[in-house]
Formats: sequence, structure tokens, C-alpha cells
Amino acid sequence: MNNILSLRSRRIRPMAVLTVLLLALALLSGRIPTPAYAVTNTAVTVDGTSSGRTFDGIGAISGGGGNTRLLYDYPATQRNQILDYLFKPGYGADLQILKVEVGGDTNSTDGAEASIEHTKGTIDCNAGYEWWLMEQAKARNPNIKLSALSWGAPGWIGNGTFYSQDMIDYLMSWLGCAKQHGLTIDYIGGWNERNYDATWYENLKSALVSNGYASTQLVGGDLANWNIATSMKNDTSLYNAVDIAGAHYPCVFPAMKSCSSTSDAQTLGKPIWASESGSENAENGAAPVARGLNRGYIDGKMTAYINWPIVASTYQNLIFHDQGLITANQPWSGNYSVGRTTWSIAQTTQFTSPGWKYLDTASGYLGGDRNNGSYVSYAAPDKSAWSSVFETMDAAASQTVTMSVAGGLPGGTLHVWSTDLSAPGTANPHMVRNADLTAGGGTYTLTLAPGHIYTVTTTTGQGAGTATSPQRTQLALPYSDSFAGYSTGQEAKYLSSMNGAFQAASCGGGRSGECLRQMAPVQPIRWVTTPSTQPYTLMGDLGWSNYTVSSDVLMEQSGSAAEILGRAGTQARGNDGLNAYHLRLSDTGAWSLLKSNTSWTWTTLASGTVTAPGTNTWHKLALSFQDSTITAKIDGTTVGTVTDASYGGGQVGLGTMGYYPVQYSNLSITPGTVPDLSGTYKIVSVNSGKALDAVGRGTADGTLIDQWTYNGGTNQQWTLARNSAGYYTITGVGSGKALDIPYFSTWTGTQLQLFTSNGGANQQWVIAPSDNGSYTIETRANGYMLDVAKNSTADGAAIDEWPTNGATNQQWTLVKLS
Repeated sequence: MNNILSLRSRRIRPMAVLTVLLLALALLSGRIPTPAYAVTNTAVTVDGTSSGRTFDGIGAISGGGGNTRLLYDYPATQRNQILDYLFKPGYGADLQILKVEVGGDTNSTDGAEASIEHTKGTIDCNAGYEWWLMEQAKARNPNIKLSALSWGAPGWIGNGTFYSQDMIDYLMSWLGCAKQHGLTIDYIGGWNERNYDATWYENLKSALVSNGYASTQLVGGDLANWNIATSMKNDTSLYNAVDIAGAHYPCVFPAMKSCSSTSDAQTLGKPIWASESGSENAENGAAPVARGLNRGYIDGKMTAYINWPIVASTYQNLIFHDQGLITANQPWSGNYSVGRTTWSIAQTTQFTSPGWKYLDTASGYLGGDRNNGSYVSYAAPDKSAWSSVFETMDAAASQTVTMSVAGGLPGGTLHVWSTDLSAPGTANPHMVRNADLTAGGGTYTLTLAPGHIYTVTTTTGQGAGTATSPQRTQLALPYSDSFAGYSTGQEAKYLSSMNGAFQAASCGGGRSGECLRQMAPVQPIRWVTTPSTQPYTLMGDLGWSNYTVSSDVLMEQSGSAAEILGRAGTQARGNDGLNAYHLRLSDTGAWSLLKSNTSWTWTTLASGTVTAPGTNTWHKLALSFQDSTITAKIDGTTVGTVTDASYGGGQVGLGTMGYYPVQYSNLSITPGTVPDLSGTYKIVSVNSGKALDAVGRGTADGTLIDQWTYNGGTNQQWTLARNSAGYYTITGVGSGKALDIPYFSTWTGTQLQLFTSNGGANQQWVIAPSDNGSYTIETRANGYMLDVAKNSTADGAAIDEWPTNGATNQQWTLVKLS
């Protein structure tokens, strides 16, 4: 995945090196093809009498894994800025559809969302944060459409059977909660990416009508195929029940150069949607999304595109933490990054509206060749306005489009907006107002540069937001939360549930106020199946290493156990495992200090027995980490001390060993002694055993960084100096220049360079203990990791920045030289 060019020539000037690097990145990421395709100029007639389907909109998904969880805890100023970039018309993505998860208390990719009904008959219409998000979206754009879909469900439903009357009743209760929040749900689906049940769909449709939700349309399928369309054509009752056929990822992942649907889907006589697509990095996904928005209709006649997910607002130890439109994973600092995917979407959404009509005769491939790019045109139902969107992601050269207007559509002056996706970097112009077009001899002429999106339109009111983010900071210790001040049902600040539901509830055991309580009483109907299903919730900074985490715990029923977690790091895809230490106490007094890994293999490091705590009494658990020494305490008494260096740092957490109620109070994290690593080192990749190296022994600004067998040269020696905020500058001994991310790039795979020290965040690094005595080196600029490209073990492999993945090509050994 780490596509990057390695350059070792000392004869290329630094800026030339960077230019070649950026072009190489573009080539390798699929934006500019290696072969030179023949470019043919294209004539487009935008004709209001053209046939075409009704455009249903472009949207994004909050859910399928708690991807919006941290956004809720952002400071109000930055939170509002992010919401504006997502929903405010004429400002950012201007989303036209918001699809949310119907919470089910179970992990649905990168977390679990709380159910409104953990126990049958007890409904909390304020549970979760999706109500808040929908309200915020509607406040900014009253015309946005709302959609809902389930990934899992509470375990009481149908005695563990999703396709049951219980589930239909549950969805009716959920829609009732939406009504209480003043929200109308426009679309609802069945079970995400699970085989559908035709009779259940029919019964759900009947329930919608009989309960006053006849206007809520039923989306069927939500699988990575179009089987639902064939079933609908062969089953009249199913056809009448399902209003929209949806498929997931119908555009070939990841480049989205081609999309497809079946003949049955295209001749269904009902809308067909890309009801989930995307799964792309917020920056690198911009070009694929630009293709997919156009080609989904051109190739497959799909009339809606819904991106998964909406934001990357999860912790960085989760597998999809970099995907969405905006990255926002530091609520304590307020830092966020508006990805270029936002502007890929804006180039369509800011110039159209659901209900507009596609114009088939003004949609297609430039010059008849998909390698030149694509274009799609839309017109308002009353023909009062129109827009055409062109993308040239794969074009080899500039090309010309001549446009004419017919069929009752307005002409006159046409407005042009563009976004440059031609090369990696943060300086690429987005949503730029270009010179207007005026007709000459009845036609308009526009030159299209490669790697761009252009929108030609008669509409006005577009723009790009100008709000900026604060810098990243580490979450400072000490940190504490009593949980006493939350409203009943609320999730605790910074805590993100991975399984189960951790919400505020009245304290037991004679303690007044609110505590945090695991609320799911039985194992939910799961979306992912893993060998370990215990509920737990995580919070904090992955850079924490030496600290003490403690919490008061109370078990409510016999046979239960509570635990606290420390140094929680990488979580495997689908909740298949977690690197962490656990201190567990049962109601019988049995305790254990355990280690889990990313395949949920458990290792007992120490165990024993204390006086049985029983139920409904409070007890304090504490885990202390100092380098490789781990100390476990219960009620202030040390019960075990072990030495283990498997995990050098990570988050804290709270958990249970099963689906039953456990309460928590007075969470506390206090710092231990963090060593100052200042000094001179060789920095060695754990994956390859090769040293961090300045290419060709270069000393000039722009010299690229690679890995090379250690030879003792000063271009392989680095001085680490820590500032007062705890960030390190890494300076080459031979050059006196700092390790630097070119131009603050957020493009994954950007090769690092040397540059004169300037104190910028792109020259500041978090150096944190990782696995087995190694370290991770994280840039303050965007949270990406120092990374050996493509896991290479070869001399000359590029050193780049890449999202956290827990692999050994992001782990480094620091060998002190002086």
C-alpha cells in the first residue's frame, strides 16, 4: 500500500527531487497513468429534453463502527467548524444524505453504538450521538435527507434472531424516538451486508405504513451485489415493499475507475443506489471518489452515492481510523484536517439538489475513452438551472470541451469552479472560482487540465470554508473523571465503546450521583464474529507509556467480573483482538493480570485471590506501568508485580468479562516517570534492521530520507532533542537539518526529507514506547507514523508518513551513540 518512489541521486536539486517525487506519487496512486492516452476534444450539448433518471443525492454514513464518536467531545468551536464543513450549504461537502447506524450495543467495525433499548420495553430516546448529529445536519441544511440502517441489534430481539417481529418493533420504536427529536427519517434499511429476508422486508413495509411512516422509503439489499434487484423482479410482494435497491461498493475498489450494476437492476423501474461506497483515506480517496460519483451513473445508472464513513473520528489504534471526509481524532486539542475527499464531493453537491434530473445525452466519457475522464450533467426539474461535472483523474494531457445549451435550459454566462487533485500535497487549490464562460458562436469552450474536477454551472452561492484547525497536542496527564456530572444515558468524555454500552446511570452501593455502567445485559446480535466478545471501552493517548490507571468498580450480580485496561494499542480488524494488559477482579475475589493480543490470545501474567468483594460494594483497581514493570493493586494493596515488555505504551480502558452490569467511578490516570530520550542515535527499523538514512549523504534542504544498511556515516546519525511540550526534533548529525514532512503534506506515502529547522509541527515528533522495547515516531503535523514504504527490507526503500497500523515497519529501535 505504501506507494512511493525512492530516489538516491545527489545530482538532482532538492526542489527537482520533490517535483519528481510528487509526480511519481501521482503516477503510482492511479491519478496520472503511465501510458500516454490519446486525448480527443469533446463536444457536449446540455439538452433539457434529454432522457435521464432522477438524482437522489450524495451522502455519507455515520456508523458502521463508531466513526463519529470522538466528534461529539470536540470543543464547541472546532466541532461547529467540522459540522459546517460537512453539512453547511456552499461551504464544504454540503452532504445531501446522512445515513446513520441504528445502535445495537455491538462492535460494527471500529466500535459499538448504544441501543435505545438494551432491555425489552425500556426505551431511552437520548441514547447515543446519532440524534445529535442528525439534528446538527438538519439545522445547517433543512433539506438534507436522513437514512438509517442496522449493523447489529440488542440480544433480546427475537431471542437472538434479527429477522423477527421484535426487530420490526424495535425499528418502529427507533423511528418514534426520531420523531421525539423532531426528525423525519426518509429512508430505512434492513441488516447491513447480511442476506436479506423477503418476508421480513414485506412485514417491515406494512409496519411502516400502519405506524404512520408511509413516507419512509425502504432500501433493500445493502450487499456487495445486486441480488435484491433480481429477487424484486421475480417477487411482486417484495417489489412492492422495497422502494430502492442498494448495493455496496459497486465501483471497483480502490480506484473506482469502473462501476457496474446488473441488467435486472437497471431495468427494475425503481431507483438503484451505491448505498455504501468509499472506504478511502480522507486525502488519497479524493480521486477515486471523484471518479465514482460520475461513473456510478454513467456505468451503472445509480442515482445516489453514500460514502463510508462520514468522518475519521475514532482513535488511531482502530483499523479504519484514517477514512472519511474529515480526520478528527484529537478532541482534547480540537485538531482536525479537512480531507480532499470533501472537495471531490463538493464539486457535485454544491451545484445540484436531490430531485434534479440526470441528462443522459450530456453524460459520458471524454473523447469516448474513460482514461480521459468523465462528465455528468444535471438539470433542475423546472429547467431553471443546470450543472455539468467533469473529472480528468487519469488524463495524460490537457483537453478541450466545447459546450452548447439546448432544450429550454438557460445559457448566458456560465460559472466554472475547479479542484486540483493532480498531485499530492496540501497546497493544491480546491473549490476555486475560475473565469466565467461566455458563448462564442453559440458554444462555450473550456480547457480541462489533468487530475482536476471542474463544474460548469448556471447556479450561484458556492464557496469553500476558511476555518482552520489548532495544532495537535498530547492529552496531558494527570487526567481524571468521576463520571458524576453526566446526564443519565450519556457516554463519558473521550471513552469509546468497542463492545457493549457504557453509559451514565445512577450509582449503586450507597454512592450518590452518576456512575458509568455497562448497560447491555445479554450478548447482542453481532455484525462481526470474534473469539472474544467481552464489553470494553477505551480512551486516551496512544503515546502514554508510564502511568497508573485506576478506577472504582462495583459488580451488581453474582458470577461477574470487572476489569481495567492499560497500554491498550493496536486493535485488529473487526474487533478480532487487542494488544493490552488487563487487571480483572471477580465477585468471588479471584483476580488476574492478563495480556491479550490482536488474535485474542490471552496470557496470564499473575493471579490470586483476595477477600470476595461480592456484589453492590465498591472496590478500587489500579494498574501501574513503569518501563517493563507492571504493578497490580486492589483496594490499595499490591497483589502482583510482573516484568513484561510486550507493550510499551497505549490507552486505558474499562471492561467486563461478559454482558452484565458493572459500574465504574473515579477513573484516574496519573503520570509515571517518562525518560528524556535526548541524545544522538542510530534509528533502526524493526522490520528491516536498516538505519534511517539521508539519501546520498545529502545535507541540503529537500534531501530525501530512506533506509540503508548502517555504515557509521553521519547521514545515519540523528540527534533527538525534546522541547518543553514533550515533542522531539530529529536532526541529522551530518547535515544539521531537521527530519521534515514536505509542505505539511497529509498525503499518505509522502517521503520525508531534510529541511532547515523551523519549529513547525511537521518537524516535531512524538516518540513513544511500542512493542518489545521498540518505539513509534509520530508526526505532530497530522498523527501519521514514520514508516518504511511497502514494508520493504531493501536498501534505498523510502521513509514516508503513513497512518498508524501497528506493523513492524512503523516500529524503531533507538541505539544510543552519545
